[in-house]
Amino acid sequence: MLEKIKSAIRDVPDFPKPGIVFKDIAPVLGDPVLFSAVIDIFADRHRDAGIDKIAAIDARGFIFGGALSDRLGAGFVPIRKKGKLPYKTFEQSYDLEYGSAELAVHQDAFKPGERVLVIDDLLATGGTAEACAKLIGKAGGEVVEMDFLIELSFLKGRDKLKGFSVFAPIVF
Repeated sequence: MLEKIKSAIRDVPDFPKPGIVFKDIAPVLGDPVLFSAVIDIFADRHRDAGIDKIAAIDARGFIFGGALSDRLGAGFVPIRKKGKLPYKTFEQSYDLEYGSAELAVHQDAFKPGERVLVIDDLLATGGTAEACAKLIGKAGGEVVEMDFLIELSFLKGRDKLKGFSVFAPIVF
């Protein structure tokens, strides 16, 4: 099934800017069998891990995070772009492979010591995930693992996440 998922991911050249090859997961999301299989991969990995919260990164991480939270019986915490959350937030800046941005999380998103699984669609340079981990720590949570559907290994994002367990079933 993993090969079917991988073959459904399409390359979109020069998006969001020239020189970037975007890995588009829309065909995976649009196929209920493939989408369910992706959620199964993550759920099977963490079913007995005692995950309290799923922290999903804006925006494609939300798609996997919501479904996975339901499957695991865990709470869902959106990690959003700055200015998108209505309550008091912690904020963290980070660099992308094609720019920079800021993430935010509600200050009361985690109880002290809660076990948190971070999820997103893709690991590139690791800057977004690193910022997410910092936010979770500021808010009192403990990152158990960082999961991604896809890892772009040539960008060495895993190197930025030393000290964290990182899982990605599809590597380009």
